[in-house]
Amino acid sequence: MRRTVSVVSALLFFGAVLVPAPAVAAVAPAEDTVTTGCVQSVPEPGSSVPVKICYTLFKPAVASASHTVPLLFSSHGWGGSRTTDIRQFRAHLDAGFGILSFDQRSFGESTGVAHVMNPDYEGRDVVKLIDLVASLDWVTKQRPGDPLIGAIGGSYGGGYQLAGAFTEIRDHGRTRFDALAPEITWWDLKRSLAPSETARTIWLGILYASGGKNLPPAIGKSWATLIATGAWPPGKAGRELTAFFAKNGPAWHVAHGRKLDIPVLFEQGITDNLFNLNEGLSNFDRALTRRARSRSMLVGYNGGHALPAVVPPGYGTSGDPCSIALGSPNFADVALRFLRLNLLGQSTGLTGFGQYHLSTADGRCLTQRTLAANTVRRLGKIATPTGAGVPVSVKIAAGPLTVAGTPHVTANVYTIVPRTPAFLALSVGASPLTARVIQNNTLPLREKRAAHGVRRTIELPAIAVDVPAGQNLYLTVSPIADMYAGQRAPLPGALLLKNTTVSYRTISK
Repeated sequence: MRRTVSVVSALLFFGAVLVPAPAVAAVAPAEDTVTTGCVQSVPEPGSSVPVKICYTLFKPAVASASHTVPLLFSSHGWGGSRTTDIRQFRAHLDAGFGILSFDQRSFGESTGVAHVMNPDYEGRDVVKLIDLVASLDWVTKQRPGDPLIGAIGGSYGGGYQLAGAFTEIRDHGRTRFDALAPEITWWDLKRSLAPSETARTIWLGILYASGGKNLPPAIGKSWATLIATGAWPPGKAGRELTAFFAKNGPAWHVAHGRKLDIPVLFEQGITDNLFNLNEGLSNFDRALTRRARSRSMLVGYNGGHALPAVVPPGYGTSGDPCSIALGSPNFADVALRFLRLNLLGQSTGLTGFGQYHLSTADGRCLTQRTLAANTVRRLGKIATPTGAGVPVSVKIAAGPLTVAGTPHVTANVYTIVPRTPAFLALSVGASPLTARVIQNNTLPLREKRAAHGVRRTIELPAIAVDVPAGQNLYLTVSPIADMYAGQRAPLPGALLLKNTTVSYRTISK
């Protein structure tokens, strides 16, 4: 099933000791067994009452104490609840996996408050569930207390996988997960929700509507302020919000010297304008050891939390050509082959490890081993009005050419008015007036104070694009962008870039 998230389905974004209660059992088709229960996990701050994390456990018919099987964790997106329909896991059960599907803290039947993948809460919830699985006699053990397990799920359901694995590494020096397959998830949650402390107000509003009530009250209030003003709250509220998001992603763990030493299959939406390709590339490049990366891969497709970009206009052909290029009809099948290889030791014909597999804006698959920049172009002076006016597009190069990876702009920045925003991206068109932003993504430049020639390097949205003959590659600088609706400078003004250069990777054919 494709994971392209529309405005409606985006509301599902943001995936031990048994509680003394009888398990509910039923016999499903093919004699697979379904049971439900809850584990007791870490209490909320200021409370001594354990939080209840509830699950549904699917045991395949072939599993027994004498014929054990690996198990896969699965969980839901933000605002959702666990999958209880056995038909949704038919392929995994038939492949010989058990499944544990669970409600994350504060969602579904689970209790507590959502800390949005804090290792001290959601991370430890996952550890409690691993402890439960380790007690099941029909789950394969590599050693006592160490079950053979993997994980699936997207968005918030990808976040739990990384939170759980990194929490075990933090607390015990290693993780009991043996393979992960997170989809459309994040590297640094604060950077995703408010890059350069500039709020993605459209997405924050959607997320707040579907799960704001699950947040701690003070954080929910600050989140609402972030939506209303578009800027990171000043003073105590801003500090509390920063502290709340500080640990909630691989970026924090890696900054503290931790990396995953297990194979991971990342899927990231390139037209995803919440968790963009930059997040996936950061995870693939920085969250894994060198050995793990050689056994892992990243698949980028045009989809995810994908809203169309109208201002400035963007484009991207929806689809997943790289899963097809890898020999599967969709990413779910790629993930199943990856997990069969790593947990069952089966030969699945899957190749392409240690590489990036990226859908271009027009829908072909581009596979690369490196995305390091190899091209620099000087663009000189660029001026853009703020608060109104059309985007400014400056020509970089003429097609045909192929560009992929994360471009950067370096420039001396001048602005008289503090908090003057500008939104930058690479674009393609026959002229500046027809240029469209590649794969619907922009990233902001916003100075907190008046700037007088301060040298900045600005990360642009990561992309993959073929620029055909007759078309040009441009740098687009816009005073407004619809994903950041409501962003305005306090006063009319202009933002000026001098001595501007842009660096990117050109792909040789």
